[in-house]
Amino acid sequence: MDIALLGGTGDIGEGLALRWAHDTSHRVIVGSRDPERAETKAEEYATELDSRGVDATLEGLGNVEAAAAADVVVASVPAYHLTDTVEAVADALDDEDVLVSPAVGMKRDEDGFHYNRPGAGSVTALAARAAPDDVPVVGAFHNLAAGRLANLDVTLDWDTVVVGDDHDAKETVIALADGIEGLRPLDGGPLANAAEVETVTPLLINVARHNEGMHDLGVRFE
Repeated sequence: MDIALLGGTGDIGEGLALRWAHDTSHRVIVGSRDPERAETKAEEYATELDSRGVDATLEGLGNVEAAAAADVVVASVPAYHLTDTVEAVADALDDEDVLVSPAVGMKRDEDGFHYNRPGAGSVTALAARAAPDDVPVVGAFHNLAAGRLANLDVTLDWDTVVVGDDHDAKETVIALADGIEGLRPLDGGPLANAAEVETVTPLLINVARHNEGMHDLGVRFE
């Protein structure tokens, strides 16, 4: 399968790119608004994997070209760039593609991090509003600590909750998540449940900040 990571030069994009390239045989495309930056980062990721004996070819393209070349498009950008990013690649998407949103809107004050709930109800819902009507949108990978995800020396032991209204699209993303070693996908129901998933991220950050030895927390349901 061909996977494009829009904003694949950022933290969560890097982690997902490295894990999919390391653990699976899927084609990984690193996207960016700046194609040269995408190409440079793809080469860096490939070099990192080569140092571990993994012969992986990662391609770097502009976001639009990356989206056009992929079956699954992950908008791995901050929440405040999500709508613009999805709208920019909309013409490159069709009803056979799956758009994935891992973004979480947060605000910070002196007490810590808090979920910044958008008027649409969730950030995943914002992605669905920005996407063409015939493109299924799935929310996933919201609660993953980017630093730990990108560190291939670390074994993961996390769950990721997957939400969406299109059954086949959700199953596709569940299968992709399951391909990452140590990551267990769980079905969280329809897209309307995305806010409940997204709100966990600021909680994890706050707990990590206030408890020694709990950096890069994830979620595991038992």
